[in-house]
Amino acid sequence: MAAEYFVHSFHKAVRMFPKPKSVLVPNTLAYESEPMVKATGFREYDARWLFGKEINLMGIQALGMGLGALIAELGQKQEIVTGHDFRGYSSSIKYALISGLLASGCKVHDIGLCMTPMAYFAQFELDVPCVAMVTASHNDNGWTGVKMGANRPLTFGPDEMTRLKEIVLNADFKNKVGGSYQFHENFPARYIADLTNRAKLKRKLKVVVACGNGTAGAFAPQVMEAIGCEVIPLDTELDHTFPKYNPNPEDMKMLHAIRDAVLEHKADVGLGFDGDGDRCGVVDDTGEEIFADKVGVMLARDMSAIHKDAHFVVDVKSTGLFVTDPVLQKQGAKVTYWKTGHSYMKRRTNELGALAGFEKSGHFFFNAPMGRGYDDGLISAIAICEMLDRAPGKSLADLKDALPKTWSSPTMSPHCADETKYGIVDSVVKHFETARAKGEKVAGQPIRDLVTVNGVRVTVEDGSWGLVRASSNKPELVVVVESPVSEQRMRDMFEAMDSVLRTHPEVGEYNQKI
Repeated sequence: MAAEYFVHSFHKAVRMFPKPKSVLVPNTLAYESEPMVKATGFREYDARWLFGKEINLMGIQALGMGLGALIAELGQKQEIVTGHDFRGYSSSIKYALISGLLASGCKVHDIGLCMTPMAYFAQFELDVPCVAMVTASHNDNGWTGVKMGANRPLTFGPDEMTRLKEIVLNADFKNKVGGSYQFHENFPARYIADLTNRAKLKRKLKVVVACGNGTAGAFAPQVMEAIGCEVIPLDTELDHTFPKYNPNPEDMKMLHAIRDAVLEHKADVGLGFDGDGDRCGVVDDTGEEIFADKVGVMLARDMSAIHKDAHFVVDVKSTGLFVTDPVLQKQGAKVTYWKTGHSYMKRRTNELGALAGFEKSGHFFFNAPMGRGYDDGLISAIAICEMLDRAPGKSLADLKDALPKTWSSPTMSPHCADETKYGIVDSVVKHFETARAKGEKVAGQPIRDLVTVNGVRVTVEDGSWGLVRASSNKPELVVVVESPVSEQRMRDMFEAMDSVLRTHPEVGEYNQKI
């Protein structure tokens, strides 16, 4: 009788779980008594909020209940891997998420502190279909988020995220008893063993391993040593205050710190990992940072020499060399440009059975034999070292200099509110579509090609191109330009793209410029 009363009371309680509010004031009764979930935190392929300002712990609990309901709705077994990155608040957020997952009836496999790719690996290692990794990746402190999936190795896309948003904001939960919890002790050892179960490098490489005091610092040095590298650790001590810079391998502060360490130690390569370890940035032996899309071209050359008719997927922010490089053409490599975003790229690489996918942000997706289709910064690092191992007598700078010359910008991100950014991008797309229809010139030349699968990528007659798209996880736009002709032509393309953006007063200042 007591058990029946408990079940009845439980169901009555969960039916009464309040709908989340979009705004609550911290340090009030309401903040401690009601869930808060700002709608804009549901992004295109994961979730990101400013913790305390846009979501509270009860809101995170609601997210867990909503995720459990969505998993059931998708027809998937309610069994899920959870983990958290190294931030001061990530552990408490994960346990709030777990409480919601348990209420929804999920069996939760907790692997503790980990990198995001370790959680993806756990789906295969533990034979669990779903994942919910608590991480804000490279975002500034104060941010939190969750990367989710219910069909390994894929993560959620817009359809799943839209449905999850509906369930959570409407408190449309389908909670039931039967949830359970299991902690997997020392799970990282299994991940490290899997990564390092390969032939050691023949070439002794001196490698700077930079982690920006983020989560990868607990694991990356050990992995790189195990494959045969001499490791020079840089900011590998875990410190969630990020005292020097954000762990973001696209950030010039981090890249310059890696450069200085490479030159000081006369290293063969510098490898920088982001806050949750799914991306890897590269600095060559001369101290020059190599943007990830150029690294992708180098890896595509190396891999297509081994694998006949290799197919690669690259995002719209990436260099045009994937199409024009004579070595890739000679080796029969096929390339597909696709939407920016780790979920989009992962899905497309999987759908096409491509050998690998390369994203300019540093998310690389290796299918067999190198990987399982998900993005893992350590697998990328291993691939780079193995590429050098197959090029005796050549430095990373030699391999980079063998590429046709192009002038590329970093990824530039002017501020733009989440509520307005997509409308502005739609307007920019229409502007360039109209310009092409009227035969108008951009940066002094006719438009040769427009790619509009993700914002707009405008290529003019001499091969120079510019991209404008909306960031999928921050209140920003994304601008990238490149020219195969000269630095001046690259700057011309930037001025052309920026002049259109400046017609929209909602677009703010850039985080960095060329």
